[in-house]
Amino acid sequence: MSPLAKPLLFVLCLLPFVSLFHAAWTDSLGANPAEALIRSLGDWTLRLLCLTLTVTPLRQLSGQPALARFRRMLGLFTFFYACLHFLSYGWLDMGLDVNEILRDIAKRPFILVGALALLLMTALAATSFNRAVRWLGAQRWQWLHRTIYLIAMLALLHFFWMRAGKNDFAEVAVYAAIIAVLFGWRIVQALLRRRVALRGERRP
Repeated sequence: MSPLAKPLLFVLCLLPFVSLFHAAWTDSLGANPAEALIRSLGDWTLRLLCLTLTVTPLRQLSGQPALARFRRMLGLFTFFYACLHFLSYGWLDMGLDVNEILRDIAKRPFILVGALALLLMTALAATSFNRAVRWLGAQRWQWLHRTIYLIAMLALLHFFWMRAGKNDFAEVAVYAAIIAVLFGWRIVQALLRRRVALRGERRP
């Protein structure tokens, strides 16, 4: 694989941030710039989360183990956009008033599940480095990082509740289908591994 692949991916992942920063700087986010910024950052968080989940099936289907090198970067960029999404909400909607933010999280379920997803993402980002694998042990590290599927479901629920007020479910259905396929792939692969293991145990 080309040594330019990772730098190119880094630049591509950064482009939405640069585009949104430029739009905010030039006041071209539309009639409601705060809502547009918060919504766009949330959309990019969900897109990158789906891309992160796609790496493993794509690696298995293509027979290219080198693709695993991109999973960490995509995961960290997902966390980066999730943090910006939350910070934009906290700043533009709540004026960075911590007490107001906490009250808002407690009374609005869609913000609560979004905050929970971000909290779990923080744990994954903090343990995404090789030293964390050695510190936690491979098995515990794997169990922790499997919560990415729980994060995906929480993020989808957060997205669904945000769109529910506007009766806009078309985009929600697309993301739900993508996550369902990726989750289904994981389940099928786990069942196949289990079946192979059982066959091995039955052999004399």
